[in-house]
Amino acid sequence: MAKITAAEVNKLRKATGAGMMDCKKALVEADGDFDAAIELLRKKGQKVAAKRADRDSSEGAAIAQVNGDNTKGVIISLNCETDFVAKNDDFIKMANDFAEMALNYSTKEEFLKADYKGISVEDKLTEQTGVIGEKIEIGAFRTLEAPFVGSYIHAGNKIAVLTGLSKNVDGAEEAAKNVSMQAAAMNPVALNEEGVDQATIDKEIEIAKDTLREEGKPENMLDKIAQGKLQRFFKDNTLVHQAYIKDNKQSIAEYVKSVDSDLEVVAFERVALG
Repeated sequence: MAKITAAEVNKLRKATGAGMMDCKKALVEADGDFDAAIELLRKKGQKVAAKRADRDSSEGAAIAQVNGDNTKGVIISLNCETDFVAKNDDFIKMANDFAEMALNYSTKEEFLKADYKGISVEDKLTEQTGVIGEKIEIGAFRTLEAPFVGSYIHAGNKIAVLTGLSKNVDGAEEAAKNVSMQAAAMNPVALNEEGVDQATIDKEIEIAKDTLREEGKPENMLDKIAQGKLQRFFKDNTLVHQAYIKDNKQSIAEYVKSVDSDLEVVAFERVALG
């Protein structure tokens, strides 16, 4: 049997994130073979992952990253089971590493197959499930491309937002961040009325009509009044029409035009955990 040194155990711990005792046990079982010990730890992760496949993983970290020229952004959520793990420094670092990597990919499927320190992202998640003892997975994977993209991550990494603007101008970075903060706080259902799905529109009209009937309004007036209430819904719940939280005398659309008369919000992505 090979003699296992503290240095070897520490090297394996740094490579895998596993606990010292788990690393020592794996090295002993592998008779000192470093690669074989890593494989043993991965197999342990697969077993734990299989047992925890049906567990809820609604906690985690939502991270937004933007590329160097601010033309593409990505949000990923690295999900886990408990808030305790979500606040762990190593977990947050891994989430940030993944988000930076994700800028190079267009889909979650491509990203999961990508190389992360010698193994695929998917295998790393399985490995970490074994190390941590909780289900660890990539939840959301959103990308946004625009002439200018900015981001905002709410305290605690529970909400991440990307905002796309129509052009790159002086003040674009601050404007994109402010609009992203708006989306984080107010959770709009869509960018504008054109983006609201028909099912939501039908539901809002039906709710309005039911309320009006209870108020005794005549049937022949319901459609007209309900349409007015729908316009109010659009104003309150679509990003560009919402009152700007830092100055409720102007809408978001008006705010960005105060930065540049031709500036518009063209897209946003919002991911929230918990």
